Amino acid sequence: MKNTISRRKALETSLKVSLAALGGYAFTTKSNSTPKKNNKKKLPVRISLNTSTLLHYKLPVDLQIDMVAAAGFDGIELWMSDIKTYLKNGGSTSHLRNKLQSNSLVLENIIGFSKWCSDDAFERKKAIEQLREEMLITAELGGKFIAAPVQGIKELDKTKYTAYAERYTAILALGDTTGVTPIIELWGMGALHKIADCAQIVIATGHPKATMLLDFYHIHRGGNDWDTLDILNGKRLPVIHINDYPASPSYDKLTDADRVLPGEGICPFQTVLPKLYEAGFRGGFSVELFNKEYWQTMDAKTLLQTSYNKTYNTISKALSGII
Repeated sequence: MKNTISRRKALETSLKVSLAALGGYAFTTKSNSTPKKNNKKKLPVRISLNTSTLLHYKLPVDLQIDMVAAAGFDGIELWMSDIKTYLKNGGSTSHLRNKLQSNSLVLENIIGFSKWCSDDAFERKKAIEQLREEMLITAELGGKFIAAPVQGIKELDKTKYTAYAERYTAILALGDTTGVTPIIELWGMGALHKIADCAQIVIATGHPKATMLLDFYHIHRGGNDWDTLDILNGKRLPVIHINDYPASPSYDKLTDADRVLPGEGICPFQTVLPKLYEAGFRGGFSVELFNKEYWQTMDAKTLLQTSYNKTYNTISKALSGII
């Protein structure tokens, strides 16, 4: 893959100005924006943003990076689909990497989708090829992790844990060659929705980099128990998706669009965040939302700033007694 592909300056400027207007963001003509400074107390964990939160605004990935940094976030999770679109339109991984570095953003993780756990051997082979390409792109950006949700099967077969562990081991081995670790992801409405099942597969690999990607909404949506969350080694979890959920509908009726900002729902952060901290978690809490009401009532800049402030306040309050 070519790492640098030039694009015409006029087209670049025109695209960014028009998209910035849609997102309510005053774009600077400089190649990199200066992250917004604040006087908030530094936390022992990072506050990051999963760019699903910006999905509605259809912003190019380079502009996403600038806006997330300007809102004060420490890290970012980019979507591979956005990156591939950017590269197809003439962008380069080196430019994105430079933007991440100059904005002092940690690339927490890349959000990708492949059917690596399919029961179909041919489908798994195609998924491995896809993952290899996406891991190499991730490495060029300076990233070390890529999400690996369990796709290709509708539900877990309780007699096939060994097979699932072998399939996860196969993509972990791929990660050893590319320098990018796949994180098996818990989905509350998917085949892998129980933390216990996720842990069993991860442990069975025997791989030193095997880990899991948790999400407060998905933990609740999957009917999991908060009281045993801290049995996990928090040091092994690089990033956790942070969001909240309402009291109704019931957990089994919730959808992705029902996720709300931290502090606006009923997630027991005052209990759960200290548990994770005491269990060793020092990674990134990455805001992941798909809330249509927010998209309809806030421009991108406002949503970013609101997301950062509410997440900071939620974490700071929950950890106030132990940090």
